[in-house]
Amino acid sequence: MKISVLQFPGTNCEYDAKYAFEQLGCVVEIIWHKEKNIPADTDLLVIPGGFSYGDYLRSGAIARFANVMDSVQAYAANGGKVLGICNGFQILLEAGLLPGAMKRNDSLHFISKYHTLKVINTDNKFLSLMKKDQVVNIPVAHHDGNYYIDDAGLKELEENNQILLKYCDKDGNLVNMNGSLLNIAGICNKERNVFGLMPHPERAIEELLGSVDGVNMLKGFLQ
Repeated sequence: MKISVLQFPGTNCEYDAKYAFEQLGCVVEIIWHKEKNIPADTDLLVIPGGFSYGDYLRSGAIARFANVMDSVQAYAANGGKVLGICNGFQILLEAGLLPGAMKRNDSLHFISKYHTLKVINTDNKFLSLMKKDQVVNIPVAHHDGNYYIDDAGLKELEENNQILLKYCDKDGNLVNMNGSLLNIAGICNKERNVFGLMPHPERAIEELLGSVDGVNMLKGFLQ
């Protein structure tokens, strides 16, 4: 399977994503933001975490206009699978490939730690190897992870089962970790080919790292 990973100035998780998918037997290529096309043989496009363009305007707001993003839009429109992790999720929101927006964490502090998540929906490629209500331990590292959407948009997310992950405690009780509306940690589009989440499954693939709960998340794309 061929994975293409985007790279912007300020991206800091592209090599983590590359390593994680290589451990799963994938061929991975890193694509610089000035490229106008992504490889034609791409099976999954990953937009990794970091601080694209320093987040100087707003998280993901500048990256959304990078040369490569026209190709990303076309790839997604044609049914190509896209995974945005942390800053990648923010970029997908800014690009309109996923609904909603990110605000500053309600604590106004950067949050970096392992945190438990509850799996809400598994009727999608990304979480197809997970179980509904399963609790997983995945690292978070963000300053602007407070997900927001208006009432009409939220209703649509719920009706279409687009909410994939929520923040919870170790027993599965929902908790508000960063102010995110309804504790939302990850969503997908209606067509279920574009996925975004703030936590970092690519950082939870080896026991040495503290958790392997990210493995089956990423392996879902390989099925």
